[in-house]
Amino acid sequence: MPPKDPETGGQQGRRSKPNRTIRRLVIWYRRNAAVTSLVDTATSAAGVAGNMAGNVAGAAGSVAGSVVSGAGSVAGTMVFDPLRRLQRGLGGPGEDTPINDADRLWVAVDGMGGDHAPGPILEGCLQAVERLPLRVRFVAETEPLAAVVAAMGLQEQLDEAVSRGLIELVPSGPSVGMDDEATAVRKKRDASINRAMDQVKEGRALAVYSAGNSGAVMASAIFRLGRLKGIDRPAIGALFPTKDPEQQVLVLDVGANMDCKPEWLLQWALLGNIYSRDVLQVGQPRVGLVNIGEEECKGNDLCLRTYPLLAGESRLQFAGNCEGRDILSGEFDVVVCDGYTGNVLLKFLESVGSVLLDVIKAELPRGRRGKVGSAFLIGNLRRIKKRLDHAEHGGALLLGVDGVCVIGHGSSKALSVLSALRLAHSAASHGVMENLHALSRSACG
Repeated sequence: MPPKDPETGGQQGRRSKPNRTIRRLVIWYRRNAAVTSLVDTATSAAGVAGNMAGNVAGAAGSVAGSVVSGAGSVAGTMVFDPLRRLQRGLGGPGEDTPINDADRLWVAVDGMGGDHAPGPILEGCLQAVERLPLRVRFVAETEPLAAVVAAMGLQEQLDEAVSRGLIELVPSGPSVGMDDEATAVRKKRDASINRAMDQVKEGRALAVYSAGNSGAVMASAIFRLGRLKGIDRPAIGALFPTKDPEQQVLVLDVGANMDCKPEWLLQWALLGNIYSRDVLQVGQPRVGLVNIGEEECKGNDLCLRTYPLLAGESRLQFAGNCEGRDILSGEFDVVVCDGYTGNVLLKFLESVGSVLLDVIKAELPRGRRGKVGSAFLIGNLRRIKKRLDHAEHGGALLLGVDGVCVIGHGSSKALSVLSALRLAHSAASHGVMENLHALSRSACG
């Protein structure tokens, strides 16, 4: 039988139990330092644990308690929201800051574009004008809009926004459907997408957003806004998350051009370089070429012919070939590829968030222990899903046309619209078009 402890009167053999408990607490708190809901509890519990350890196990317990307390304090000082920069507009004002009406910018919205238009599109615009420094010219067919406003109970909110000058309704003619050919924009001249583009062309808006037929949006942008001089084909650029929550990578083209020429990829690299520098505030963007290997000799004919063009362009910091596994690594700020490859990457990424959560849920232990673990991790899992959710990014930029144009996902609802309008405002407010015009002048010179 173990001898009794002279100080506590307990058996010396029992000293190890509280020590093991303390060590487990230390390990647990270190692993979960980012769980914001437990920070205050961690700090207070650590102090109590330290006192208990001192009473039960003497100096060893006090040291362990101090370690736990320190871990709790570090956790309290390191808490941050990994989506803060993305959700607050990449350098724009925070949504909790009062909006000065004089700072609001006009954005034109194609209210009839998208699988669920016009209801969710209008709902997203109503949220945007309350949370972002912008005004919306909402272009839509009158009768369908009136019907959906009544059905969704948005009349009072819409009337208030109109009376405050935050939303202006612009009537349009028959719209271009999601299944229509891109050339339909020439036949339906008063379609909502055309009327929205005209708002930018006439200087009544600084950016345009549409979740409609992407081919029709691109065709309308080319016909109504025109291409930048020196740019043969516009490209759709999408922002992908990286392992660094403060950094994104611009991938283009993600669907506008299936068969490409090396000269086009060079032009897109120059466009992406300007956008990354001016809007994303990257000092010297690192540009990569999507390929199957890092070596210069790897890849198909397009990659082999594009590599020397990018490497010889003095206006770029060309970082070499970018393999698929490196796109989200944070080692590149802009990557270029043909539209076929880019669209596959985009659609694949859209599925990752939901699949990852399903896998994690399936692997969590069952019973009481699993429920407790899930409760601790639920905040982290939600943030992971947001970082990978295309709805949080909202849309992609159409670069190469003479105006700021954002193309949304066809299935966009209110959250996606809000996020896309945040992206449109960010691009319009950073004066990116001036530098794009300067690029086109130098290309023609």
